[in-house]
Amino acid sequence: MTLDPIHVDGIARLAGRVSRGVDERDQQDVAETVWAEFLDPLYCDGSTVLEPLGEQVRHEGAIEDLALQDPPFESQHGLDSGTINPTTFKNGLVIDVSQAAMAAVPSDLELHRGRTIVMTVHSTDDTYVLSADDWQMDDEGYVRQRALHAPRVDRYEQNVVHALALYLAESEHALTNAEVVEDLLVLDGPLYPTGLLKWTEHGTELADLLAEDQRPRDVVANYVALVERFVERDVPLVGFVKNSTSKAITRVVRDRGNAPWANDSAFFTRVLTRRDDRGERLTDALTFTNWFRSRVGTDATMAADGDALGIERSLDPEAYEVTFFVVYDPRDDLLYRVEAPYAFTRDERTRERLRMQVLRDVAAEEGPPLAVAKADELAHIDRGAKAQLRGRIEDAFEADRQREYDDKRWGVDVDELV
Repeated sequence: MTLDPIHVDGIARLAGRVSRGVDERDQQDVAETVWAEFLDPLYCDGSTVLEPLGEQVRHEGAIEDLALQDPPFESQHGLDSGTINPTTFKNGLVIDVSQAAMAAVPSDLELHRGRTIVMTVHSTDDTYVLSADDWQMDDEGYVRQRALHAPRVDRYEQNVVHALALYLAESEHALTNAEVVEDLLVLDGPLYPTGLLKWTEHGTELADLLAEDQRPRDVVANYVALVERFVERDVPLVGFVKNSTSKAITRVVRDRGNAPWANDSAFFTRVLTRRDDRGERLTDALTFTNWFRSRVGTDATMAADGDALGIERSLDPEAYEVTFFVVYDPRDDLLYRVEAPYAFTRDERTRERLRMQVLRDVAAEEGPPLAVAKADELAHIDRGAKAQLRGRIEDAFEADRQREYDDKRWGVDVDELV
């Protein structure tokens, strides 16, 4: 049974009662004040957690002009990983499977064939033994794969298997193929494994696991090694974050006063949206910020004065710090965050080339850079493949997947609806 028109009208009236108490102009004024007065630099507990690289300023660039620019980097490589999503079986096992792929612009079909595949397995059964967890080769050497026994937890099993599979596959594939990248590597996602680093915020068990268990720290160490490898080769790398939900800046600002937006992306969207005299959104130009140097939220882990989870670092600690800028595309009303290690962005010319490359790509593609879009297509595991994989794993485990009522109700896995 669906909602009748009278129900829809009633809900709309409720929404109207809420919206009349919200003054958009006041919220915009708050955002403008925070932009003008809080970020140069942003302090937390007496320490600088965010500061601009160079002048703090907002820019706009005509979309057509940006799209027609010559690319600052002759070639680009993109990297992404996809998973089947955590799956629980009736024998108590919880697993996730991830595959990572690298794409090239211009295309390299042999490179595109390569995959790194990781299956992570969690069990609370003491009799369960993983027969082998070393790397194995398949598909005539194009596929490198491994099964990993996940650390045991009483809760968050799905978080653990998902994060370890996703980030281990991605980082290993990046390290394995680093030498083929000649000009620029673009990760589909953040520079460091934010999903793992956020464990410190999720509760005692995950925080303890990250501090005490070597397996998640080894994954983070891969990203540290990736930065070192590209710095040594003098080849830049960036992370292109399509869906940032970070609240790190917002939390700091809220502790000092009013921050009436949901997260950092909402804040930057407010200060980067251009409107005409009637209040309509202008869509002819991309708007973007300067680069910022960040030690706020999960970025603090890789700050010069952070402990990097005890991981050994061979470069100046400042080289690993996260720097970022954000770009707003009014055509889709979407905001993207672009991250790079300070090792590259400390040089003004390099950070400008990186920014112009991303702006050109976003303008031309009306979305993520082509290298990222191609990597996403290669790494994506579609609904049919997920169902087939889960069926084969059921056969291998000789155990059925644990179903829920939503499987019957919707006829599909609930995670396919997200």
